[in-house]
Amino acid sequence: RKSSFMLMEKLDTGKQSVPLANAVVPLLRESGLPVRSITTHNGPEFAAHEIIARELNTKVYFAHPYCSWEKGAIENMNGLIRQYIPKKTYFRGISRLYVKSIIEKLNNRPRKKNGFRKPKDMIKEKIA
Repeated sequence: RKSSFMLMEKLDTGKQSVPLANAVVPLLRESGLPVRSITTHNGPEFAAHEIIARELNTKVYFAHPYCSWEKGAIENMNGLIRQYIPKKTYFRGISRLYVKSIIEKLNNRPRKKNGFRKPKDMIKEKIA
């Protein structure tokens, strides 16, 4: 069963692939969770996927175009994030502190699919 724990960071570099890869690697390492694989979309921001795969010793897969169900967990998380940051929001106006508050809220939000347990608590159990 996949967990819906949220890791997110605001990047000043936007969707540039190498800075994104260099941000993803420490976020996933610091989580303490095993990374078995990563499935993403085909956007140019993931052009440096080899860095992520190499550094985390994992495989990176790409969903087929217009097949969002192939990466359902992240699509669900995106829907939750949209409650705080609507589509077409200008991200330069969003502070890192606000992003952290969203992460905290979502990681402490009970989820039906997890028996109403909080993702943060589930992660603590897996790491312990």
